[in-house]
Amino acid sequence: VAEAAVIGVPDERLGEVGKAFVVTLPGAALDKKSVIDYTREHPANFKTPRSVVFLDALPRNPGGKVVKTQLRSLTERA
Repeated sequence: VAEAAVIGVPDERLGEVGKAFVVTLPGAALDKKSVIDYTREHPANFKTPRSVVFLDALPRNPGGKVVKTQLRSLTERA
């Protein structure tokens, strides 16, 4: 994983769950299951994202910060 960002998305049962946006290193073979399995082993279970989206790059503002509103709009379109 080169970089990642997580946003909260609505969930009927839990209220809100994490959705991860991941940029992989060039040539890396990574799938959604392996990302979720890895996060289950490391942070607390409630921090494990329920879904993963792979992107070529995270949207950033001129200051270099991730623009999470653009990640939300990607979620709403899907």
